[in-house]
Amino acid sequence: MSMIRDLRAVVRPASRISLRKESGPYETSRERAAATAVVDCAVYRDGRRQDTGDGPLSPQDAMRRVRRDGGFVWIGLHEPTEAEFAGIAAEFGLHPLAVEDAVQAHQRPKLERYDDSLFTVFKTVHYLDHDRVSSTSEIVETGEVMCFTGRDFFITVRHGGQGSLRALRHRLQDDPELLAKGPSAVLHAIADHVVDGYIAVADALQDDIDEVETKVFSPGRKGTPRGTDAGEIYQLKREVLEFKRAVAPLLRPMQLLSERPMRLIDPEIQKYFRDVADHVARVQEQVIGFDELLNSILQANLAQASVAQNEDMRKITSWAAIIAVPTMVCGVYGMNFDYMPETHWKYGYPVVLGVTVAICLGIHRTLKRNGWL
Repeated sequence: MSMIRDLRAVVRPASRISLRKESGPYETSRERAAATAVVDCAVYRDGRRQDTGDGPLSPQDAMRRVRRDGGFVWIGLHEPTEAEFAGIAAEFGLHPLAVEDAVQAHQRPKLERYDDSLFTVFKTVHYLDHDRVSSTSEIVETGEVMCFTGRDFFITVRHGGQGSLRALRHRLQDDPELLAKGPSAVLHAIADHVVDGYIAVADALQDDIDEVETKVFSPGRKGTPRGTDAGEIYQLKREVLEFKRAVAPLLRPMQLLSERPMRLIDPEIQKYFRDVADHVARVQEQVIGFDELLNSILQANLAQASVAQNEDMRKITSWAAIIAVPTMVCGVYGMNFDYMPETHWKYGYPVVLGVTVAICLGIHRTLKRNGWL
């Protein structure tokens, strides 16, 4: 218990840094076909990385060393093609269905158990900085990390520009006691790392939603538009739904890893998956709340737009009623008849004009008192 007491402090970074590409001294393998896919390949024995004096190891050489001397191999790949992954899959005996999912990507988060391995899919989520939410702004960017966990191997297949694991690998290498627990410790570290990213994205989305909510419910000033564009709310809702698709399906796999005994998961590591499952459940509740809140904000914004249109129509109708009075009087006296009231009277014109103005003022006062103007 003491050797993994500080597990969360090790696997959680002090600051979250997004790396578009992984690079370093271990980014190539001996085989030319895998040079563009294998990011890192290393053998770990007693929790320590085994250095090689003859250059970077190929996955096949690394596995031979493990079978000869013990330990486990951790191979990291980025967007491998079917041909690039075929040799590794054959070497480690990976199930064809899992291999197909890992190559094609676009999978939902899940946990699948095969004879000698576990296949886990994580959706990584990255928050994109922006000045303001607009109807076309992209707020979250998603990627995928697939993990093959075996007795003496751990393989990660990453898709997308986000979700680099290089910094995480280095932090784990700084804690040999943790890595000595084997591939299950690496699986937990990746799960915790991904879920920590969810928490950061949820906090950032909360700020965006608060900003939009303030804009919708703030009173409109004269000469400025009231509320906000419905397109901004709809775009934010779409991004929240994208986030939800990454978080919601992950809860059940984390619960399975924490509740059901599995021979590939170290019992001391298994209990830490409960904490990851709790954090996923918390983020899931937040995302569901975001979705419901955005629905309410969108409905409120549409209601405000409808009320504003009704107010404008009432004002237009009120002024039309006022203008109808002089229009009617002018229309009557515009007819060319000899015998019309007061046409030959000296004060006929000012009297008719005064009566017309008085009626208009009376209508205006009545409409003003009733809130139409």
